This record gives sequence, C-alpha cells and structure tokens, in this order.
Amino acid sequence: MLLPLGLGAVGVGYAGQQIFGPRSSADPALLQALLDNPSATKAPGAVSTPRTALAIPAAAQPLQLSIRVHLQDSTRPQLGSDGPWRLVNQKGEVLGQGSAGEGIPLEPLKLGGQQLWLEPQSEAPLLLDGRPYAGRLALVPSPQGWMVVNHLDLEDYLASVVGAEMPSSWSFEALKAQAVAARSYALAHLARPASRHWNLGDTTRWQAYRGLNSRSDRSRRAVLDTAGLILSYKGGIVESLYAANAQISWEAHRELGASMSQEGAHKLAQRGWQFNQILAHYYPGSSLARLRGG
Repeated sequence: MLLPLGLGAVGVGYAGQQIFGPRSSADPALLQALLDNPSATKAPGAVSTPRTALAIPAAAQPLQLSIRVHLQDSTRPQLGSDGPWRLVNQKGEVLGQGSAGEGIPLEPLKLGGQQLWLEPQSEAPLLLDGRPYAGRLALVPSPQGWMVVNHLDLEDYLASVVGAEMPSSWSFEALKAQAVAARSYALAHLARPASRHWNLGDTTRWQAYRGLNSRSDRSRRAVLDTAGLILSYKGGIVESLYAANAQISWEAHRELGASMSQEGAHKLAQRGWQFNQILAHYYPGSSLARLRGG
C-alpha cells in the first residue's frame, strides 16, 4: 500500500506565483532530517554543485490509474463536446445523447438528485465553459447547483499539469523534473483524497490544471519519459513541495524542508543537469520509485 509522507500539501508553482493550501501533518523524523540538511533549506541565490543523480528504477509494466479533479460548482455549467456524447446515470441508463455543438440541458435532470456522467462517444474532448477536457465529467448535485469533476487517466492529467505549471519551451530536463514532482503530489492525493467526490482541485491551491489547453507535445513527452516515476522516502510517497522561484520557496517552505524552485530547475537544466540530478538537489534524502502494474 502506498502512503503519503508529511512534507506539506502545497502544490503551487510557476502558474500561481503564490502559496495556498493546508499543510499535512508532518512526519517528525523525516521533517527533522530535512531541516538538519543545510541544502534542504538553502537561502535563495546560494551556490551549489551537482548532486549525485537519483538512481532510476528499471522500466516496468505501466500502472493504469485514474484521478478525479474538481473543476467547478455552478448553477448552470456550460457543457458540450467536440464530438458525439451521451449522458448517463449511475445505473448506466442513457438519459440523453447528441452531437458536437449541441447544448446539454441539466436542469430537468436535477430533480432526481442523482449523479450523472457526461461521456464522449469518440476521441473528441468534452467541453466545460468552452475548455476541452480528456476523460469524462461527473455531475454531482450540490447546494450550488452542480459539482463538475473530471475523471481521467493520471498520465493525461500530468501532461496538462506540466504544461500549466511550466512554460513548455523551458529546458526539457526541467519539464521532466516537474513531471515527477507533479506525479508524486497527485499520488499523495490519490492516497488521501480531499473529498469523497474528488482527489484534488484544478487551481494553484493544488496543482494548476487547464485541461487540454495546457497540454503540449513537450509536456506529454516529459510525462512519457518519466512514466511511473515518483519521489519516495522509506517506501512512502513524497508530497512534493515546489514554488515558482527560490525566493518564494525559501519564504514559504524553509520550515517544512525540501522544495523545488521551478525557475531554478530550468537554470540547472540549462547548465546540463539531468532531471534526476535536479530532483536530488531539491529533495535531498529522497529516492526515485516506479509505480508498477500487476
């Protein structure tokens, strides 16, 4: 069983430029070890040399996981699709179906008080307020009207997070480091979901997620090239802290321990550092583990 480690629950980075979110209960031994390591709380601008790269585990059969991302609560969510769609209830009964460009009326269906599913019937994405999303959308009746939750493959989610959290034009090794950090953060919230309906949100309070709009070829490749890799400490998941730059990381996280500066990761990659050297630098004492299917 995978368990989260208490490094704090702040998955905020370049996309947000500020710090939000609760902190998890800290593992005392891990926290003390990180605070005792000067490089874990190094002041911004401090000079460092490359660390020994974290060992990369052997390739393995991919582990297929899905994640639930809260998108919004709305009285009248604007739903659609770029292709054929269908609306079903929890029993799988089809309540409605249509084609690309057709609106999806929900108001007559709220009276039943049941969760609904908007599912694509082709490779075309679903739309919420005009923004495209992979996977399917759960529609849960709520006091605000409807809670909209995106259910999708974890690796598809990560490709969008990497593209939202870092400019896709940045150094590829920095994008790969971001992919591993984002995957570790997501896994911690799979193990400890924020709600019975969703694992984490889509804002910078969690990790920035903008659906397919933030996915690029380079962000997808960074996720693919690090498939299944997470940061681990003594068999647990490191809930990775990161921030836009060293100053924010220092001010917000120095008492919590390890934290990655995204701008710093980009600069290290420009100097020739590999992603596993970057991760070793920012998360001292951790190791790389790989999620394995079967």
